[in-house]
Amino acid sequence: MPFVEHVSDSDLERLALERVVPALLAHGFYYVDGLLGELAGDAVLDQVKDMHRSGALQDGQLAGSAPGIHRRSIRGDKIAWVSGSERGCEAISYLLNLIDRLVSVCASRLGGKAIRERSQAMVACYPGNGAGYVKHVDNPNGDGRCITCIYYLNKNWNSKEHGGTLRIFPEGKPFMVDIKPLFDRLLFFWSDRRNPHEVQPSYSTRYAITVWYFDSEERAEAKRRFRDLTAQQQGSSSS
Repeated sequence: MPFVEHVSDSDLERLALERVVPALLAHGFYYVDGLLGELAGDAVLDQVKDMHRSGALQDGQLAGSAPGIHRRSIRGDKIAWVSGSERGCEAISYLLNLIDRLVSVCASRLGGKAIRERSQAMVACYPGNGAGYVKHVDNPNGDGRCITCIYYLNKNWNSKEHGGTLRIFPEGKPFMVDIKPLFDRLLFFWSDRRNPHEVQPSYSTRYAITVWYFDSEERAEAKRRFRDLTAQQQGSSSS
């Protein structure tokens, strides 16, 4: 379903209500191809390549990793966090605005979740040296992340040769789902334990932009837990 530069609200609403919402509720994931079209997609890709060339992408961090575990054996990507308002990120900003509009239509129809905010965008590159990201869950502990959205930017991608497939292991299902990281493809999936997933080793430079949308109530609760824990730690260290 290709989109022109200025996507109408009715097009987005139709995509959200007829495709994205039913698929998320039934299967837990959905992807749409040809989201921006060649021209706008190329503009986003150019900006991401500029960030890569300029050295803006740094090694992706691991949350709470154990000492002695080699980071690259778990995740081998290089990343940068952007809001879209930075100079040189105008096309990325256009993409984020489109995804925001799409998710806002979906939000009220996804089972009572209050989705009103999201993370910054994570621009990621797997450098093509066999780097991947082992099987993991984005939000295993109720940190508020509800929907993961990944926009792929890889032209002429051949998964047999280049690898880099995102493999989802839907909870309780006897099958796996392989998503190729193809140019101008947008993928949605639940961020919680319903969708463990991995990025298989990439043997060609692989670009993607990821944003996470928050369930406001779960996010607020997670922040409360963090504040309580921090207060406890400060209390015990001062006693």
